[in-house]
Amino acid sequence: MRKTEEQLVASWRAEERPQPEGWDFSDLADRMTESQVPWNLTAIYRASLADATSVLDMGTGGGEFLRSFGDALPPDTTATEGWSPNLAAAREALGPLAIEVFEYTAPDEDVDSVDMPFSSNRFDLVLNRHESFSPRELARVLAERGQFITQQVGGDEAHELEAWLGHHRELPHVNLATMRRELETAGFQVVEGAEHEGAYEFRDVAALVAYLQLVPWETPDDFTVDRYADQLLALHRETAGGPVRLTRKRFWLRAVRQ
Repeated sequence: MRKTEEQLVASWRAEERPQPEGWDFSDLADRMTESQVPWNLTAIYRASLADATSVLDMGTGGGEFLRSFGDALPPDTTATEGWSPNLAAAREALGPLAIEVFEYTAPDEDVDSVDMPFSSNRFDLVLNRHESFSPRELARVLAERGQFITQQVGGDEAHELEAWLGHHRELPHVNLATMRRELETAGFQVVEGAEHEGAYEFRDVAALVAYLQLVPWETPDDFTVDRYADQLLALHRETAGGPVRLTRKRFWLRAVRQ
């Protein structure tokens, strides 16, 4: 039996919840899929950690990913996190590993405006997964021949939300070519990298709404199911109640400070 529009909106409203701590998408495991990138970031991190003596993890989230390398991390490992709901979670998760977590993030639009809270030449390896950064500050805190490894979300990922919701914050400068150029200008040699365009597929609009609760920066600031019910109902009709697809973009690179 088909749900009425009122029932649909009520079911989507039930997906609304506060921003959780950390980055945990496990509750959506049977409701969404995503294309896989052709590189193995875990293996790349582990290979680089083997020779590292002082490590910084930028944008550690709730500390989940960094903690998974606990057996490979040197004693001198530090992290940063700028998203306030995650800061306490990261400190709790990484405290048992004696990893100090500093509150810091570089603004997406003016990444050179905030200095990092570290001395010059402090690290020989900086890891960065989906975090903004200042190439100038990165060059300052990395020792000579130090490595920077980052995976980033393409700045025009999920651009379909613009058509569906009437707004989507895009960062057109966040792409492999621009990041390579900015790092090289700051004194790095980019030694390898790649990019990937794929897709997220959500089982239905309800799954999409659940996902958007975890990534609120992808939605209008005033997004709620009730405010955007007409747009969500239109999307439900457009997809005939079936899968909803969004573009997924990732790129990564490894750079060495000269």
